[in-house]
Amino acid sequence: MARGINIGDEVAITATVRRRVTEDRVSVSIPSYGQPHSIIDMTSNLQKGQHIELIGNVTHLLDGKRVTVNLGVPVTVDAAVAGLVNAYKPPTRKKPLVDKPT
Repeated sequence: MARGINIGDEVAITATVRRRVTEDRVSVSIPSYGQPHSIIDMTSNLQKGQHIELIGNVTHLLDGKRVTVNLGVPVTVDAAVAGLVNAYKPPTRKKPLVDKPT
């Protein structure tokens, strides 16, 4: 498993543009993901073969070698493909759970 990736972390996956499907959608190829994936691209300046970063949150860890990332839909890829962007930090409490005794 990639070092330091846990559930809730924000990761980036580098995908390759395959072709333009419509004027606002692009088909991309994600490494170690065996199916085509399409994303919305309103800029229309992406071309075939260009690399693009897809950023999402880790939702599931599988056997230490694969991770599931939410890119709008869940995508399961090898952990080595996902690069850590931001680690998840749980919210902190401002007040204690229990009131002080009086």
